[in-house]
Order: sequence, then structure tokens, then C-alpha cells
Amino acid sequence: MARPILYADYFGLSERPFALQPDPSFIYWSGQHRRAFSVLEFGIMSSAPITLITGEIGAGKTTLLRALLDRLDDHVIVGLISNAQGGRGELIQWVLNALDVDIEPGETYVQLFQKLQEFIIGEYAMGRKVILIFDEAQNLSIEGLEELRLLTNINSGKDELLQLILVGQPELRDLVLNPRMRQLAQRITASFHLTPMDLPATEHYISHRLRHAGGSGEEFTPEAIAEIHQVTRGIPRLVNQMCDFAMLYAWSAESHTVTEQIIDEVLKDQVFFGAHGIPEEKPA
Repeated sequence: MARPILYADYFGLSERPFALQPDPSFIYWSGQHRRAFSVLEFGIMSSAPITLITGEIGAGKTTLLRALLDRLDDHVIVGLISNAQGGRGELIQWVLNALDVDIEPGETYVQLFQKLQEFIIGEYAMGRKVILIFDEAQNLSIEGLEELRLLTNINSGKDELLQLILVGQPELRDLVLNPRMRQLAQRITASFHLTPMDLPATEHYISHRLRHAGGSGEEFTPEAIAEIHQVTRGIPRLVNQMCDFAMLYAWSAESHTVTEQIIDEVLKDQVFFGAHGIPEEKPA
């Protein structure tokens, strides 16, 4: 006998519609997520030296990246680097590891840079482009970002041999706008900042995920969705957390509809911590 998936069977769903793991199959293409994805594709197709995507924690940046990776063909070599930190020389080791380029103990920075350059030129000679994606790039220091800018010096002539995609939280914008980063900023030719969803987008988002999991899309009342939007400020990851708890509470109350009262119960029991400490959105 199959094990029930928490509340999913009760609501007639094939799976939990609000799981927190990024899943491109569940992606809701809001207007701004379509624009952000178009910027990513434009950055690649136009051979932009650096593409920048920023947004609040949980805004859907990683899900967009996974959707992008699913669409890239074999002519693109991707190095994905998450949470890279460290000083000069360490960043280039992160890059070489992401590209599966072997590193010998004791190699100097010059040797590592030469090895990376030879790899990129070799891929270019075989008709392939190399893209480095830095997720959570707000963790990079000013020195780290400057080192990334220097990596783009590998490019020469009219063709871009190496492209960078920087993805991170709003603080990344602040880093890039630092006066010391003028040279880096000049190489960013494609950028987009993801903002939280408004109420109509939140309504469509919740309905979309429910229908994708086999539901009607009407399991939540409009009043419940309005309160969810107010509490989560329309940040997708927080919407997922709140909706997941709400459906769990509805299941335990033997209700097939998530009402405003059920949302109030979730909030009263203080099981939803996600909304605590949400920073105010800075103007673009």
C-alpha cells in the first residue's frame, strides 16, 4: 500500500504542491519571471560578458537558473559555483573545480589562470562556449568581484570566449554599484532585479501550483490568499511555506478548503517563521 504524502491524498493531489525544493516543472511564469528569464537568454545569445540577476531570498532565482540549465545544449559548457568565498587565487580554484579541470597541489595563481585560459580557448576552438554561473554571488568580496572582472580579460576580438552570470540577493547590486566596481559594472550588459509578487500574481501562483499537482486551483479562498500575500509580501518561497502549513492545518481540521480562519490558526500557533526579518524592498 502506497504511503500517503501528508495532505496530498486528502486533497486529491499527486504530490505536495508547495515543497521548498526548486523544481523547474512547477515554475510559475509571472510577467517579471518571464522578463528575468528573457534577460538570461539574451545575455547568453548576445554574448554579454556579464549578466546580473538579483532578487530577495526566495524570489525564484535558483529555479530560473535550473530552468535555464535545462534548455542549454551541448555546445555550452557550464560551471556552476555556489557560495564561493575566499581571497585572490581561491576563486579561480572554485572555477576550475566547477569546470572539472584538474588542479595540481602547489600550483601558483599564474599557473591556474593559464590552465583556465587554455581550457576556455580549447573549448572555443571546438565550437563550444564557456559560461560561469555564480549563485549567491553577494557573498563575494570586492576583491573577489574584481578577480571575476579580470577573468573576462580572457576574451579578445569580437567573440566572447567566457561569459559570467552573477546571481544574488539585493546586496549584490550594492556591491556592483560601489564606485570601486565601475569597471565591472561597465561589463554588465544584461541585468534584471526580481521583485516580490503582487496580489494577483500570488493568486495565479498558488492556483498554478495546485493545478500542476492535480488540484482544482481553488483550494484556497480569496480571503486566505490575500492574507498569505500580506504575511509573505509575495515572496515565492515564503508563499510556499505558508501554503504548505495551511494545507496541513486544513487536512487536520478535515476541511477541503483553506480559509482565512485556517491561516489565522497557522499564524496564532507561530509555526511559520519565514516572514520574520523580511527586509524592506529597496527601490530599484
